[in-house]
Amino acid sequence: MSEISLDALKALVGQEIGVSRWFDVGQDRIDKFADVTEDHQFIHVDPERAKATPFGGTVAHGFLTLSLLAPMMFDGQPRVQGTQMAVNYGFDRVRMMSPVRAGSRVRGRFVLNEVVDRGPGEVLIKTQVTVEIDGTEKPALVAEALGLTRFS
Repeated sequence: MSEISLDALKALVGQEIGVSRWFDVGQDRIDKFADVTEDHQFIHVDPERAKATPFGGTVAHGFLTLSLLAPMMFDGQPRVQGTQMAVNYGFDRVRMMSPVRAGSRVRGRFVLNEVVDRGPGEVLIKTQVTVEIDGTEKPALVAEALGLTRFS
């Protein structure tokens, strides 16, 4: 992703600013996430039992999908010139819209909502992110992500 100036970023409010690459959400990734978070609910980790559910198989944890926003954001958004540090500041709204079945691919699509000056050398960047599931119309997740950026 290319670098742009802060003024150029501000001019993009209301527009799509990027799309990440596709990320594989296989059973191995789901199992590892279950181990790290200690969430071993059968719909995530037991393919045989999960076949009997309306999902027809295992699905990723909603929080796994949410956690993939970190690499999606790094991958799919422009870099702002002069950035000293950029950190995740949280979310104003998160909705998990559709389950991500094991073996699916997901990607993030980003629309810039707002760039808020917070003082000398600091801005809050509000981005609407939609996590798409390859081959389906309904998104996995929709959120307003907040990123705090400091400049040197």
